[in-house]
Parts: sequence; structure tokens; C-alpha cells
Amino acid sequence: MRRPQYPGKKFLGNINSKEVHDLDQEDTSGSGCQIDEIVRAGHAVTFDPDILFEAHRLGYDNCAKCLGGSHR
Repeated sequence: MRRPQYPGKKFLGNINSKEVHDLDQEDTSGSGCQIDEIVRAGHAVTFDPDILFEAHRLGYDNCAKCLGGSHR
């Protein structure tokens, strides 16, 4: 689910875990992405440009839940 505090952004990173999430594919189950907690903790970061390649270039790994293909 896209977040109003990040208008137009599809990808959101967690600076604490160096993990990138796809806001359009967010897993909202109890053991899912936990985007609300990431935002509340102040660990959220966006990418410019807002593309997965940029997140990877900056050292972020895919979230296993919403993106798959995690390398951890």
C-alpha cells in the first residue's frame, strides 16, 4: 500500500536492516513487511530515482516477503 508520507514512491528501504520493500506488494500479515513499524521507528528511506536498481546499487537487499529473491 502506497504511503501518504511518501507520495509517488513504490520502493521503501529500511536503513536499519538494509532491506528494500515494494509498497505495492507489501505483505501485511503478522510476520510480513511491517512497514508501519519501520516508518514509526524512523528507519524508512526512499530512493531517487525510485527504482529497484537504485536500492540495490546502494546496498539494499530484497525483502523476502514482498519482493522475493533475498540474498540473505
